[in-house]
Amino acid sequence: MSARPGGGHSPARLAAAWAVHLLTASSAPAGLLAILATIRGDVAIAFLWMAYTLAVDAIDGTLARAVKVKEVVPTVDGSRLDDVVDYFTYVVVPAFFMVHTGLLGGAAVPVASLVLVASGYGFSQTAAKTPDHFFTGFPSYWNIVAFYLYVLQWPTPLAAGVVALLAILVFVPLRYAYPSRMTELRLPTVALGLVWAVVLLWCLVDFDPARRMPVVWSLLYPAYYVAISLYLHAKHEA
Repeated sequence: MSARPGGGHSPARLAAAWAVHLLTASSAPAGLLAILATIRGDVAIAFLWMAYTLAVDAIDGTLARAVKVKEVVPTVDGSRLDDVVDYFTYVVVPAFFMVHTGLLGGAAVPVASLVLVASGYGFSQTAAKTPDHFFTGFPSYWNIVAFYLYVLQWPTPLAAGVVALLAILVFVPLRYAYPSRMTELRLPTVALGLVWAVVLLWCLVDFDPARRMPVVWSLLYPAYYVAISLYLHAKHEA
């Protein structure tokens, strides 16, 4: 797909670039469908739509760089679109889920409001993503948090405390790994992440909240992610 004379791009290359933007944008209606499923009480479908948004976010940046969307469609800021969509799907949708399903008990609205404000700060800060590809502060993986809290059914005070702590960690400038773009330990991180994703997808397709052991074992990957993030942060600070 080479550029045409005069700096224009071929229809195929333009179509590819716009398709990537459309893929990113598709997460927004998926988030809306997750909210509607939550209201209906169809938790499995809600989580599957949230999983779709995670999958899109995992691949759209790589696709955008592959087809050079900034060069082909310079009038659309893909990073800004990604941030807008991610705030909705990673923050608003799971916050609504946690409130609506009662996971946070009587503190639901204050704690969810803390999540919304903290993540708003996290997404808007200029150093949200560092030049060497790290997230600064807890990277607002609230959809994953909501999934684990729902399946593990922790007491609501404990769940609310964990969510509040993670919201506070958005403001703490620790560096968290950006799996798809990290340069060190990328291969094991991505490989383990794929295994983790397959396990969770299987849990969602055959959803049974009473079957907790696969979900409990899957926590090893978030633990690994936190561990390597702390290791790489300490190495950077040394």
